[in-house]
Amino acid sequence: MNQISSLSGWEEALIAFAVILLILALVNYLIARSAEHRHPPEGLFIEVNGVRLHYSDRGEGNPVLLVHGNTVTGDDYNTSGVAERLLATNRVIMFDRPGFGYSSRPRSRVWTAAAQADLLHSALLQLGIRRPLIVGHSWGTLVALAFAIRHRSDTAGLVLLSGYYFPTLRFDALLVAVGAVPVLGDIWCYTISPVFGWLTMPLVKRLMFAPAPVTPRFKAEYSNAMALRPWQIRATAADGALMVPSVAGIRSEYSKLSLPVMIMAGDGDLVVRPRQSQRLHGTIPGSALQIVEGVGHMIHHVATQQVMVAITDMAQRSLEPPPADRLAPAPASDRDQARAEPAQVGRRG
Repeated sequence: MNQISSLSGWEEALIAFAVILLILALVNYLIARSAEHRHPPEGLFIEVNGVRLHYSDRGEGNPVLLVHGNTVTGDDYNTSGVAERLLATNRVIMFDRPGFGYSSRPRSRVWTAAAQADLLHSALLQLGIRRPLIVGHSWGTLVALAFAIRHRSDTAGLVLLSGYYFPTLRFDALLVAVGAVPVLGDIWCYTISPVFGWLTMPLVKRLMFAPAPVTPRFKAEYSNAMALRPWQIRATAADGALMVPSVAGIRSEYSKLSLPVMIMAGDGDLVVRPRQSQRLHGTIPGSALQIVEGVGHMIHHVATQQVMVAITDMAQRSLEPPPADRLAPAPASDRDQARAEPAQVGRRG
């Protein structure tokens, strides 16, 4: 009792602050688990290189891989309507990227765009899928580009939506970087960050869709609680911090791409300015560019029909025989892995 009474004012404040953080962490953890109970996984799981990936594999026909951006999951392509429209003619594969949705994110690796591309490539090999058309949105465009650069013979074409392609000073990346710092980031992601996220989520959504309004389907189906789980916040922060380094690591390879590429962006995008897309178009030989008027970052939600036309056109072009220089066999390491780690999964029809 005497020891407690002898504590100084700042020591008492520090203890009180620690107790508040513990309570916040417990409350945020319980809210996250409750969100998962309300939104259980609807797809399948596959183990790839020590990563448990949650994915959806539906439909028949030529494969289309849909790669989601930051703060969302693979289900974003369901919410936008893109996946369901593609199912009429294509086999549609969607993964939750590492740390998002129900996919794990081991801390033994730095999950750059290249690392995530290699992971998805290995997963596709296990599923017996070769040469998909890859559609990437936002951060997912970096994964799509890295995939095409590193696995050219296994890429039929690219559709890149609202992407960030060249290094710039990104204050938003600096702001979220604290969440990726070991220990300190965990404390932040479990305590303060979810509260901050709940307060700012309405503004974030408006910025993502501006100048267009948030679509009714996104309002109804997007789960704030799932996005603000501490472990997904950490994945979002880590990807934000890795965005510029990932771009710097692959930008020199853009001009060497020799496959069908469609680049799309909204002229009102407040997250990534459309000049990034215009610059990429000037860098990739033979690429096509569409800047859609009155549309922001969530182009696939607002201009779904234009996006579908672009995907359909690229899918048709991908049916053409690839040039001889893209017919090289897959790397031996990938083939060996595909044989050594057969997927213990089934297809979801």
